[in-house]
Amino acid sequence: MFTEKIDDELSLALVQESFAHQYASLVCEQVDYLSKWLAWPTHCQSEQDFRHFIQRVLHEYAEGKSMTCAIVYHGEIVGNCSFNTINYDTLSAEVGYWLSQRHQGKGIVTRIVNHLINKAFNDLGMVKVQLSAAVDNQPSRRVAERVGMTLEGILTNQEKIGERILDHAIYGIKKKPTSDTL
Repeated sequence: MFTEKIDDELSLALVQESFAHQYASLVCEQVDYLSKWLAWPTHCQSEQDFRHFIQRVLHEYAEGKSMTCAIVYHGEIVGNCSFNTINYDTLSAEVGYWLSQRHQGKGIVTRIVNHLINKAFNDLGMVKVQLSAAVDNQPSRRVAERVGMTLEGILTNQEKIGERILDHAIYGIKKKPTSDTL
């Protein structure tokens, strides 16, 4: 397992099975809040559900297809972030995240997404990072804008959450060319 310190408050930890209990507790107490923009919380609430999830994403990590980490704030797991996809053919990665309701408004997700963008560009050799957010999910859209992403377009009928079918705003940022690449 690796851990990356982002700042004095915040770090990322590659998911491991021992996190399953904490994830299950967090999701069970906030299932209604998380289900507003995420499809999976109503279907993934037990420790066993999270063990299966963690095993799957660790396998994908080993294959270089994705990377999923716990968001650790002051030593406590408060959410999750990931490169949902890492595509070495197109040199692009897509970021995703969710955060406990009681930790909203502290700049956590903005710092996480900035860190993931830098990691994608500097460690993984990506040239583009993308973020997809439901059109009406203004907090996630503001995160994309705060980190310098540009709205690239709207894709209709992208996700079903409960009985709602959501359109997604697609944001992207490209690595700035350096003098070495000119």
